[in-house]
Amino acid sequence: MSIQRNPTRSVRVGSISIGSKHPIAVQSMTATHTRNIDATVEQVNALAAAGADVVRIAVDSDQDAEALAEIRRQTTANLSVDLQENYRLATKVAPHVNKIRYNPGHLYHHEKTKSWQEKVTFLASVAREHDCALRVGVNCGSVDPDKKNKFDAHDTITPMIESASEHCQLLDELGFDRYVVSLKDSDPTKVVEINQRFAAVRPDVPLHLGVTEAGLPPDGIIKTRIAFEQLIGRGIGDTIRVSLTVPNSRKPDEIAAGREIIDDIYAGRLRSVVALNPKALNIISCPSCSRVENEEFVELAQKVKEMTRYAQDYAITIAVMGCRVNGPGETDEADLGLWCGPTRVNLKRGGEPLGAFTYEEILPRLKSELDQLISLRGS
Repeated sequence: MSIQRNPTRSVRVGSISIGSKHPIAVQSMTATHTRNIDATVEQVNALAAAGADVVRIAVDSDQDAEALAEIRRQTTANLSVDLQENYRLATKVAPHVNKIRYNPGHLYHHEKTKSWQEKVTFLASVAREHDCALRVGVNCGSVDPDKKNKFDAHDTITPMIESASEHCQLLDELGFDRYVVSLKDSDPTKVVEINQRFAAVRPDVPLHLGVTEAGLPPDGIIKTRIAFEQLIGRGIGDTIRVSLTVPNSRKPDEIAAGREIIDDIYAGRLRSVVALNPKALNIISCPSCSRVENEEFVELAQKVKEMTRYAQDYAITIAVMGCRVNGPGETDEADLGLWCGPTRVNLKRGGEPLGAFTYEEILPRLKSELDQLISLRGS
């Protein structure tokens, strides 16, 4: 295909640059606990060997930040750090990474007397001092509450676009233009709409594409491919992440899938002539990453997929989330939501908590709730 990329500016991230003049960069994220230095270094290097242009690591504590310094000494990969909810950790991690990702919706969790503008100004200053790029990572499950409250509850897209645009405007005013933006949702059709609308307003800003909680392969790859074909095929997108629920040893599969999708799009091998079936069962699950508090989450997601096959012809969404960061918010929109803690799985129905169950108890209870939904929708 002859694709005319959007004329986005160039943003350097370590040894590569992201933007329309450069090849689309492929990223992934470690699934190990960051404080486990040996395991994290092994995974970073495995992802880099598989062709990852950037590898993201989550940092959620001082202990993680201290580990990151040693991880940096043991790898030459371009590293991005996910600040989670503590933006102040930027000062400790910036000397060791090439990019810092922050979520506008998470800036409200610490130092609540400070405005988000003060916090972004701080982050831009730290990034500038340590030669880091920034990613403004807007996520469907953790949208800036002020933006969310401005719009109709059914409009989940406009608040995300407004949040991203507002942060871009402030960074521009601060004279910091070394940033990219991501706008992610678990619904590929929403990912397409959000990014198309944002690109129309800010065609200069490089976009990081991804379908968050895409789920288990092959379904997760198919969902991601649908979104990427429609966006990259229109020249939108400068770097990508394929987010899959896979065991740690298979994290490099995300890189292989991303490379294959890009190659297929440019070769004209497109598969998205058929849209997602809105009348079928939809299972979403987050990618395995270092935020996961029990690796049994991945196995549970696979069991949920197998157990629910009998309901494949019902328009029901089941979300299986692996951590406390994304779990509570990103299960709210599902018909049935599971967010997994260290020993128990929290079950929701339409956003309402039903209780916390052990990993052994959760499947029978989930089936009971699913059967009730099927009965209600069939009556």
